[in-house]
Amino acid sequence: MLSKFELKNIALVDYAEIDFTKGVNILSGETGSGKSVILDSINFVLGAKADRSMIRYGTDECSASVTFLLNENHPVHAVLAEMDIDDDTLIISRKYNTDGRGSIKVNGLSVTANMLKTVTSRLVDVHGQSEHFSLLKEEEQLDALDNCFNDKLSPLKESLIPLIAEYNDVNAKIRSLGGNESERAIRQDILRFQISEIESASLYVGEEEEVIKIRQRMVNAEKILNALGAAYAVLSDDNGAVDAARSALHSVGQISRIDEEYEKLRSRLDGAAIELEDIADGIKDSLDSFDFDKDEAEKTEERLETIKRLKKKYGKDIKEILSFLENAREEYDRLVNFDKLGGKLTEEKNSLKQSIYEKFVSLRRVREASAKEFSRNVENELKELGMGKARFEIKFNDFPSFEDLGEYLTPNGVDSVEFMFSANLGEPLKPLAKIISGGEISRFMLAVHTQTAKAQDVSTFIFDEIDSGISGMIASVVAQKFAKIALDKQIIAITHLPQIACMADNSLLIEKREENGKTVTTVINLSKEERVKEITRLVGGTDFSAAATAHANEMIAAADKFKNSIKTVNN
Repeated sequence: MLSKFELKNIALVDYAEIDFTKGVNILSGETGSGKSVILDSINFVLGAKADRSMIRYGTDECSASVTFLLNENHPVHAVLAEMDIDDDTLIISRKYNTDGRGSIKVNGLSVTANMLKTVTSRLVDVHGQSEHFSLLKEEEQLDALDNCFNDKLSPLKESLIPLIAEYNDVNAKIRSLGGNESERAIRQDILRFQISEIESASLYVGEEEEVIKIRQRMVNAEKILNALGAAYAVLSDDNGAVDAARSALHSVGQISRIDEEYEKLRSRLDGAAIELEDIADGIKDSLDSFDFDKDEAEKTEERLETIKRLKKKYGKDIKEILSFLENAREEYDRLVNFDKLGGKLTEEKNSLKQSIYEKFVSLRRVREASAKEFSRNVENELKELGMGKARFEIKFNDFPSFEDLGEYLTPNGVDSVEFMFSANLGEPLKPLAKIISGGEISRFMLAVHTQTAKAQDVSTFIFDEIDSGISGMIASVVAQKFAKIALDKQIIAITHLPQIACMADNSLLIEKREENGKTVTTVINLSKEERVKEITRLVGGTDFSAAATAHANEMIAAADKFKNSIKTVNN
């Protein structure tokens, strides 16, 4: 429910705060007082396109905010949860300045215009010349129809849930085996190539590291040869390190028997001489074996390039590539043996699909019958609203064949609908979005909402121009329908007809007056006495006689009696 609305520096409004209540909220006032400004401002904060012309003259910025009270089961909570908002009080505020910049916040959190509309489309339905937030979308129209006949449609939808779940499970298993015949053939070709490419490379774990070492030795061949040659010369040349160690060993050996300490030195020198000789032999072997030709260098580079190419395709290292190969072999075997593994699953899938299709057919039949009933009811409502020549039909999409059913199936079936409307005799039926007249669309929506109000998620309906071109008798019908809808929903409407105004649970007067040399629009929540005066004005203009006042009281009493009667029936 929309509980509070604040606006500042919009058109002729300096500042206004409006308290709305449950039931029927009626805005009235003299022509040109600014009633449309109030609704335009509400549309602005609900997400309508902003315009610099709405900013009050002499100011740089306008703003508006609305407060909604939500019950814990309201579907908008799911949308708010995605924005990390969890509160039963929802405050939406919007600002717009002369530079064309603005801001939108939901409970203090900045959001985009699209995010705002996603929220408000689940809260408010606006009807008139302004933007409509629901029932113009085909998915909303189907939901409206289904919600009205939920007792008939729900068992069918519920019976579809386990069937579709089982169908999706079987379909997933088939896809894991390769999908349809064409897809399997394509996949086999791909796998065959991948397996051949990896197998022909004959990789083994650790090979890349080995090849990189070989390549490093090739790149540094000259440096390695020079270093090894120099080291060998230092060790093995005449009077080199090996000769020096042997000479030292001989000298110390002559005194090794004199003292144990000298024997230890001799032993260590002997070991050192042997180690030096061994090192020299090792260096000699390395020098003799260091023989890389150009062909071997090219082969090494080619091997590294092969490994690099396979890593790019199949894994970050050889271990992952070989793991990919193993998985590819297993998948290829499954595809080759599909007939044995998938035949039973395919039969099961087709059987489930046939069962689902038959239920879709049943769902369509129930919907079509429901649509005819719904259309008749709406047309009867329209007759009561003075639109006796109006026609309303619900157009269904072509029903697909079994072969065209597709793979993605939902319990909602394959139906889509479009609400088609013609207001006058001889005019063709048109989609709702192409209906231009604000009065016509408002009365049509009132007729629809009289049928769907209880089933709809939207909690607030706003009507503008609904009394355009209607008589006093029809105005009474409109007022009564407002009262019936308001048993479950909140109504906000602008009117200049007393029959509608007297049905208000909350009366608001829009006034335009001069203050400090400026023209301003104000909003007043009327008291009981003020409400009688306003009804009197609407009935007789400037005639505020005792008779006119008594007539206004009678109208209000009759409206209250009607509201009490429908409350009694509803309870």
